[in-house]
Amino acid sequence: MQQIETQSSKTQDHQVVTDEAKTNTVTTTAPGEYRVIRRNGKITGFDASKISVAMTKAFLAVEGGQAAASRRIREKVDKLKQDVVNALFRRLDDGGTIHIEDIQDQVELALMRSGEHKVARDYVLYRAKQAEKRQKAQTKNKAKQAGPKIHVIDKSGERKLLDGQRLDAIISEAAHGLAGVDKELILKQAYRNIFDGIAEKDLSSAIVMCARQYIEKDPNYSKAAARLLLDGLRTEVLSFLFDTETTATQAEMAELYPKSFNKYIHKAVDLELLSPELCNFDLAMLAAAIKPERDQNFTYLGFQTLYDRYFIHCGDSRIELPQNFFMRVSMGLAINEVNREEKAIEFYNLLSSFDFMSSTPTLFNSGTLRPQLSSCYLTTVPDDLEGIFNAIKDDALLSKYAGGLGNDWTRVRGLGARIKGTNGESQGVVPFLKVANDTAVAVNQGGKRKGAMCAYLETWHIDIEEFLDLRKNTGDERRRTHDMNTANWIPDLFMERVAKEEKWMLFSPEETPELHDLYGQEFREKYHYYEQKALNGELANSKQVDANEIWRKMLGMLFETGHPWITFKDPCNIRS
Repeated sequence: MQQIETQSSKTQDHQVVTDEAKTNTVTTTAPGEYRVIRRNGKITGFDASKISVAMTKAFLAVEGGQAAASRRIREKVDKLKQDVVNALFRRLDDGGTIHIEDIQDQVELALMRSGEHKVARDYVLYRAKQAEKRQKAQTKNKAKQAGPKIHVIDKSGERKLLDGQRLDAIISEAAHGLAGVDKELILKQAYRNIFDGIAEKDLSSAIVMCARQYIEKDPNYSKAAARLLLDGLRTEVLSFLFDTETTATQAEMAELYPKSFNKYIHKAVDLELLSPELCNFDLAMLAAAIKPERDQNFTYLGFQTLYDRYFIHCGDSRIELPQNFFMRVSMGLAINEVNREEKAIEFYNLLSSFDFMSSTPTLFNSGTLRPQLSSCYLTTVPDDLEGIFNAIKDDALLSKYAGGLGNDWTRVRGLGARIKGTNGESQGVVPFLKVANDTAVAVNQGGKRKGAMCAYLETWHIDIEEFLDLRKNTGDERRRTHDMNTANWIPDLFMERVAKEEKWMLFSPEETPELHDLYGQEFREKYHYYEQKALNGELANSKQVDANEIWRKMLGMLFETGHPWITFKDPCNIRS
């Protein structure tokens, strides 16, 4: 016996849809148009002929196959079908949607009212039997979705059963509201990636990777991956703050965020990770201003970067949730304000909404015991041994707290220049640049990223040719700085010599001390003065070269290594 299905046709004067493709996509109903809601939620066109088919099979099941040719049965079925259609359409004069179960209820009523009690009884029993089959199929499908029995090894080494329902819940939550993200696809891939006996710490990463691999398919998978990573962070942070294994969904964080914020501030202060002054803020007011839903706005790469480098940690455990992180930074920025809670909330709303983002040192250090918030430091290295190594020491200390460094080395005398104190010859700038390069590697930025340093040298310095080779991949490694950026500080006069294909004079700065501090016309006049002295043999350490040769080498190295960066001295000084 067949239950009623639905397609499109025409019944009496009422409009129905016959295009099967349309029935799969149209979700609104035009006036006079009837549609059927199937059990799976799909909406299709109304087809009265299916009622006839179902009733005919009901009669055949009771009276046997010979009844198929019976005129009485055909006429009876046609009349009952019309009764069912009329009953359905009376309730919806202008068209609308009808559930499949309502149609079958009307079929039962029509059979009983017509006196066909035996047929009606069999039809009712058939419906009940089919409902039981569907229930068993749903139960089986749920069991299948729950996946195989997989055990997870926790931190203590204990073996416990994977919570399939929670896995389904967090993946559903990660995919919620994201067009193009298939929750079932991620769940299916998750069960392929995880294995019996997987470590608890590896489980979160494995699930994140399931979403991450589909980012190229649809950008929204980036947000889904970020949300799955966030679930692992929540477990890590909340378990640390509350001293017990704690998990939470995004929905539960609306209640947990204020509690976690207060715990986080006091615990981080006790661990000497944050400034004690933060405890003097109105923490309840700040906690109430936190917006947990903004956790959902991260993309994968941004959130992974925050997790790896920016969130405060104690040992191997992160102790900072994303919104707590933004509020901590905001508190550090507002710490000296008069109405500091109000200002902190203003800063928080800017940062957490991504309307503005502070520099890396500010995000690292704001609110900590050493609130070094500046991004960059520019220094001029003096021409003496003590000054050179004091500058390198300063570089190390500034890099320690995430400062980026720019060192001007133009004042340091060039290769072959006389050293009065020892009556020897200078090794030039390059050996000291090698020391500075290794300092940037040795003193990374708070363990979060390697040091960032750039060395500047003017184009008239006698060591400029070796300076151009510093990032080259061949040659003497003792005269290479692969981890430090380099920049060429070029005066306009040099570019004019290039354009005119003229000569260019190189000097050692201890013999031309004024050149470095001058620009524009004053630089030109002093350069011409020293150039003439060099041509007259009055300078001990100078060299004349073709300006075009230096320019070609600059461009060649820039193409090969990306360095030195080309910077123009005169425009920068005129506009500063």
